[in-house]
Amino acid sequence: MHPLSDAVYPALPIFAQSLVITAGGWARYRARFNRHFRKTLHEWEQTVDGPLERLHEIQRRRLDRLVDRAREHVAYYRDLPPPSDHRDPLEAVRRTLAVIPPLEKSAYRDQPEAFVARDIPPHRLRRGKTSGTTGSALPLWYTQEALAEEYATVWRMRRACGVKEPSEPNLTFNGQIIVPFKQTQPPFWRTNAYIHQTLFSIYHMTPTNLRSYVDAIHAAPARYVQGYPSSIHLIARTLLREGRQLTTGRIAAVFTSSESLLSFQRETIEKAFGAPVRDRYGVGEFSVSMTHCELERHHVDMEFCNVEVDPEEETEEYVRGELLVTGLAQDAPPFLRYRIGDVGTRAKKPCPCGRPGDVFLNIDGRIEDYVVTPDGRLIGRLDHIFKEQLDVAEAQVLQETPKSIEVHLVPRENYTEASERRLLEEFRSRVGEEIEIKVRLVDSIPREPNGKFRAVKSNAVRITS
Repeated sequence: MHPLSDAVYPALPIFAQSLVITAGGWARYRARFNRHFRKTLHEWEQTVDGPLERLHEIQRRRLDRLVDRAREHVAYYRDLPPPSDHRDPLEAVRRTLAVIPPLEKSAYRDQPEAFVARDIPPHRLRRGKTSGTTGSALPLWYTQEALAEEYATVWRMRRACGVKEPSEPNLTFNGQIIVPFKQTQPPFWRTNAYIHQTLFSIYHMTPTNLRSYVDAIHAAPARYVQGYPSSIHLIARTLLREGRQLTTGRIAAVFTSSESLLSFQRETIEKAFGAPVRDRYGVGEFSVSMTHCELERHHVDMEFCNVEVDPEEETEEYVRGELLVTGLAQDAPPFLRYRIGDVGTRAKKPCPCGRPGDVFLNIDGRIEDYVVTPDGRLIGRLDHIFKEQLDVAEAQVLQETPKSIEVHLVPRENYTEASERRLLEEFRSRVGEEIEIKVRLVDSIPREPNGKFRAVKSNAVRITS
């Protein structure tokens, strides 16, 4: 069991909890920032600015290797045709992908083991799960190399903003349960001393508690901020309301991910922290990475992935539709033309920032409302609840009043009363005991007009500025 989920952790004194977090931080640091990470980051910092033909050559070489290995070692892909031998790298990539049918999530969900590469020794495979943004978690395997290369895309963007090392002091706002929910007095944060990281709980953000967050932000040394935009936005609003925004330049940048960054959130965060916001789009399957430039556009990290658009709307300026992603680093299971479930708008002209390659004007999807608890806490993301719930096909949280939430579940065949108990325990650890939770089993969850459904829909609170 993960230390932060262990029943022992909440009973530990605060200094001991920080020791547990530091130990976990040390392990994660070693897994992510290894020799392969350093080598890849160095190489990709040389290729980010092109020329474009070089990026196409890299994509072609990596895609050829991926397809060849999939044909030989992955049961699901044994009938794939060989890669195209066209002389032009861009055309070769297009032709190679054109003959591969899109991979639907249902196909992977139904037989995930058929995607595991047989030539990778078991000791090299890491086991994980997707985050379950739509309430449907998937089993996942990956290698240390794939993990290191994903973090190379992250840190290429961060280094361009002046943050040079992962060990530089930072403030983190993500979904880890680092403070027991029953705790009612500060500190609502813990410290990972190994990389000088202050982790803030996103599950204790009542209007009263937020003042202590502001005090801690001013007291903690930090070079950058990272985390969910919805949570950082709550902090930013409080900084401005209290007249305690940070001096411009104290923070190099604010890095957001895991949720759609909304324009009003960006504006408020940049004003409160006195620093630019840079967003990254990625997924748990290690199959796509896009990073923001200063013009607020998402650039495809072309060394890491290929992104196609299944057109739904097209003009002379852009093409919009569902994303089909091919992860060039992920070969433990390879994801070829994977329909990830998000919609994006790709520009047809180069980005004015000067960076070459594919660029998206926006990525739709993953916009979630807040859940508000009876004591006023605003909780901006709950998808982690479903990360271990493989017996839940889909889920949606609905809220009309702060007193209760209703959870709509599409169960799998192995869903039982024990499944529901585990699910409620996960909810309680994040929203407490005071709020009423109703679980309703349904056959399906209605989609939004864009074909997706929102994981959280709340009429109990609206945050608009």
